[in-house]
Amino acid sequence: MTIYDYKVVPAPTKGARARGLKGPGARLGHSFETLLNDMAGDGWEFQRAETLPSEERQGLTHSSTTFRTFLVFRRPRRGDIDAFAPRPPEGAEMAPDARQNLSDPAASREEEGAASQSGET
Repeated sequence: MTIYDYKVVPAPTKGARARGLKGPGARLGHSFETLLNDMAGDGWEFQRAETLPSEERQGLTHSSTTFRTFLVFRRPRRGDIDAFAPRPPEGAEMAPDARQNLSDPAASREEEGAASQSGET
């Protein structure tokens, strides 16, 4: 079973200026796109956006509830071997030569060396 790490970041509330973007909606969309691409570059996969209540203090004695939007990302935990190991499809059987190479890695290296010397690829 794959184990994931999660990261929650506040969603952008103000759009960043960029050349060719007109209007606040286009700027905000560009901010989201930039954030999603930056997180994906670090291996984080976007899962969902959540809007949650947040109780905040206003003044000395009053508090109010505001709603904030967060973006949830996940990625496989680095120590999780299952997350990075390729898996054969369900019910698929390995070829006999693949099983032999798994059981005797030295034999497979010798075969590769012999094939490269004879000009085979």
